[in-house]
Amino acid sequence: MTKDVDLLKQEIMREIYQNRMLLTANRDRQEGWTLVSGLWSPFYIQLRLLSSFPSTLRRVGKAMAILLREEAPDVTKLVGVAFAGIPIATALSLESGLPTCHTRKILGVKSQEDFAKAIDSYGQHELLEGVLEDGDRLCIVDDLVTGLTTKLVARDQVLAEAERREIHDIKCTDIAVVIDRQQGALKKAQELGLNLHSVIRFVDEGLPDIKDLMNIQEYEQIRTYLAAER
Repeated sequence: MTKDVDLLKQEIMREIYQNRMLLTANRDRQEGWTLVSGLWSPFYIQLRLLSSFPSTLRRVGKAMAILLREEAPDVTKLVGVAFAGIPIATALSLESGLPTCHTRKILGVKSQEDFAKAIDSYGQHELLEGVLEDGDRLCIVDDLVTGLTTKLVARDQVLAEAERREIHDIKCTDIAVVIDRQQGALKKAQELGLNLHSVIRFVDEGLPDIKDLMNIQEYEQIRTYLAAER
């Protein structure tokens, strides 16, 4: 990517931190957080708030459009993951011109196993809002990734809904996120034959970009934690 894109990514990361879409144990909550994946973390990224910061959301849409154009030019349609991925997919759609759908939230479903059990009792409700067509090359869009589980559930929803609609010539192997926490998702995606695209790799890019905004203890706690996780 060009220097202009690198600057865009830096601006996004710094605005995420400054607008408290990234919370830290040192600054915001001493006890830290337990993530959906079950991992404890000294920081928490909450990009559900992106819609409250339209200039940042616009930058995200622009950066992600460049990312997909370079890494996944065959994508023809986006799928925003409810709920955080929906405004991101919309921003990306407006920037790229790609049409978008979005998944519906299914209560109690946190894993592929949960989804497999829930689908039989889900009835005739749509699993996906939006138009699907034969020939679609779909990209799952969400805010961030830790362990990939929610993205795999979203993909299962897409494929199940396509089957319900008797659409067979579709492909859903691309996943795009704003931030990859770099805690194993990329390796897992590769093992499954999926393509994970991230605007910001948190360990390699995101954390260094905000180091000067943090106090020493705050930065070192997160850096040490991520080094141990890797």
